[in-house]
Order: sequence, then structure tokens, then C-alpha cells
Amino acid sequence: MSRVLIIGAGGVAGVVVKKCAMLPEYFDEIHLASRTLSKCEALQQEAGADRVVGVYKVDADIAAEVAALIRQVQPVLVINVALPYQDLPIMDACLETGVHYLDTANYEPKDEAKFEYSWQWAYHERFKEKGIMALLGAGFDPGVTNVFTAYAAKHYFDEIHYLDIVDCNGGDHGQAFATNFNPEINIREITQRGKYWENGEWHETDPISVREDLDYPGVGVRASYLLFHEELESIVKHFPTIKRARFWMTFGEQYLTHLRVLENVGMTSIKPVDFQGHKIVPLEFLKAVLPNPGSLAEGYTGLTCIGTYVTGLKDGKEKTIFIYNNCDHAACNAEVGAQAVSYTTGVPAMIGASMMVQGHWMKAGVWNMEQFDPDEFMNRLNQYGLPWQVVECDSPFKR
Repeated sequence: MSRVLIIGAGGVAGVVVKKCAMLPEYFDEIHLASRTLSKCEALQQEAGADRVVGVYKVDADIAAEVAALIRQVQPVLVINVALPYQDLPIMDACLETGVHYLDTANYEPKDEAKFEYSWQWAYHERFKEKGIMALLGAGFDPGVTNVFTAYAAKHYFDEIHYLDIVDCNGGDHGQAFATNFNPEINIREITQRGKYWENGEWHETDPISVREDLDYPGVGVRASYLLFHEELESIVKHFPTIKRARFWMTFGEQYLTHLRVLENVGMTSIKPVDFQGHKIVPLEFLKAVLPNPGSLAEGYTGLTCIGTYVTGLKDGKEKTIFIYNNCDHAACNAEVGAQAVSYTTGVPAMIGASMMVQGHWMKAGVWNMEQFDPDEFMNRLNQYGLPWQVVECDSPFKR
């Protein structure tokens, strides 16, 4: 029995639901819940009521509500594709009910633009004692990029020394300003200080202040900016030979101009303000007026390129490889009605869930993706829509 409960009904959740529904050999019964029941019902119709057999309204901020739903559904696994603020309540509910857990992004408190794994890693012993597993960050970045690193370490290197994760969206959605996933989460991530690992310690940078112009396969040269991303935290922990690890993301000048204006006028703030007798959070209001990321798929053209540059030693000689995937926005829309950013997060979540329910990856405790053998996961990326390539190359980064 591989009954799963998926929590969340946004763009990524839509991909997870539809990809799970296509694979009854892995998922024989799918249940779906979110705060907005109508979104669940719409996804149920799109994926098929014979595959999504139950839909429910739940407030994932409240662990007791989630636990009650888990007891009703009795899944073997909860797939959390809700908001990062809700990771801990959902983990609490899984711990209470003895059910396995998977998410795609690490926890961050709602009132502070800060994310780190410490909150979730603290659950390790309790999950281990309960005999259940939590798999953290099972999207693309984090997620696939972690597995790329593990695959490189297993097959190409004796020691990894330098790691640069690069995320390029070379697509065009035709909007003046829009984010490709939840605007609230996206803007919080971009506007906080950058951070990277070098020589055994973390170094911080001003937001969007460090730039490299990188040539992405299938896309071309794009301006890429250093950010902090959660997979850096777990990868440097689990691969202690790494001397430097960084994360880069592309942004067009039009996007950055809009973002600067919004930031300058206070619209990206997460501190509540008084408006006509009500407390509102400017960023939450901005989210409400920006295009829904799920609405961008129709007419979205171009490719993404997400991958990992790894430099290290093999048989005493230094070399660099680049492991990457190109994903086509239009092809994703044709397959599941989603743009590529949602697709590249949702497909790995489905694959991670399949690895768990089949027992390929199953160990009590709280784990990150790079802590498991990467080979079967890499095979399934090729099989289920995210084919990857490895090239030996010169590193585009200075020492």
C-alpha cells in the first residue's frame, strides 16, 4: 500500500499531484489537502478522481488539524508542498501519527526572512525513535543539486574542493514583473543578504551585489548573482573536503529594476503596517496583486538550465565537471499544464516520494538528499522528465 497525502495546491503541488497520478505502480492512492478546498477539487478533476480519491480542507499552520487529517486518511507518507512556514507543524503532525514526511524547502519563520536547517535537523532523534523518516529539500535546488553533488562524489572525484550551483531561467513569460514561484517566498529569498562557504566559515554579502556573467547550455550568457540557498548548508556539512561552495541565480535587468523600486517604497517589507484600521503585511499584499505563478504556463517559452559545477581531485589530478538539466517551459505546459520552474521542483518531489515508498531510500531520522545513494534517483530523473548531462570542462569561476 502506497497511499500518500499531499499538502498544498499551488503550482508545484499541481505537478506533484499529476506526476504521482501517472504512476499507479508507485502511488496506488492519492489524497490532497490545502487551506483552499476549491483548488484541491480543481486538481482532482485535472488529475482524475479515480487517482486523487480524496480532497480536504486543512490549515497546515495547526499541527493538530494536520494530525487529525492524517489519522483520517492513514497515508504512509505526507508530501509537504505547502509553505516553508508550515514545515514544523506538519513535521509535528507526522511525528505524532508515525507517518513519513517529505518537503521541498526548509523551514523559515513567517516573521523573519531567514531560513536554515537547524529547526528541522533538531527533529532527527525524535523521528529516529519513532521509526519514521523525513526527507528534506526534495525539489531541484535544493534537491536534485544535492543529488548531483553526491553523484559527482561517487563517480567522478576522490575529493570535492569547489562547488558552484547555478540556476538560470532563460524563459519569457511576457509579464512586466512576475515571480516563478510563490512571490512572498521568492522575494524574501532574494532580498536577504547573500552567503557562501569558504575555508571553513560563512561569508556574507549585500543582496544582489556579486555578479558573474555565465554561459548556460541551451540558453546563452546571463547575468548571475550570488545568493544564499539552503542546500549549501547541508552539502558543506556532509562533504567536509569542500573548500568553497556558492549558489548563483540569474535575473534580468527589468526584474531587478522592478524589485528595487518595490523595495524602495516598502512593498517587500514583512513588517505589518496600519492601513485603514487594519494590519497588513506589504509583501503579502504585493503577492495578492502579482500574477499567480501557476498562471504563467500558457505562452511561456524558453529553457531553464540548473546545474552544479564541481571541481576536485581524481587520482591526484584536478578536474571540473558540470552536471545540469535543461527544461522547456512549453513542453512542461503541454505535459502537465505548468511552467518549468514548478515542474523542476515537482518532479523531484514525486521521485523522492517514490524512492521512499518503495524502500530505496528509507531510514529512520531526518535526512538530506545527498545522504543517500544517488544512482536510482538519477535514473528516474531521466525516466520522468528531467534528463541530465555531465560534461568535463574548465571552471568558469576564478579561485
